[in-house]
Amino acid sequence: MSRTLNFSWNYIPRKLKTIEMKITLFSLIILTVTVLSACNKQADTIANIYVQDEAGLFVDSAIVILYGENTTGLPNQIVVFDTAFTNSKGLATFDYNYLFKPGQSGVAVLSIKVEKDDKNGIGIIKIEEEKVNEETVFIQP
Repeated sequence: MSRTLNFSWNYIPRKLKTIEMKITLFSLIILTVTVLSACNKQADTIANIYVQDEAGLFVDSAIVILYGENTTGLPNQIVVFDTAFTNSKGLATFDYNYLFKPGQSGVAVLSIKVEKDDKNGIGIIKIEEEKVNEETVFIQP
């Protein structure tokens, strides 16, 4: 008894086409995921400090200093030290995108010092990632 093998040349191209389609689909999925993850722009991490005097009026041209000290035990090493002047609405804005790293929880807790002529005030602000963080400091003689 001899057996004859029925071999079809059409079987191979169909099989190859299926494999090619799977590879193409897989490549397209990888490309889509890569593009979509690259487009995920982080939101800004901003600190807005409002300055008011003892009468509750906004203070123009006050100097606002935000600073933080290292908490790792090193002797008084200043980690952050930024200054800005308030505008006519009593607002000083600081951009802390450079401090924030994706996946990080919390960015910093900074001390605030404000001075204008013979008046001054202090405060603290917690900077949270990808948010507009706001604090109001009242100055007095």
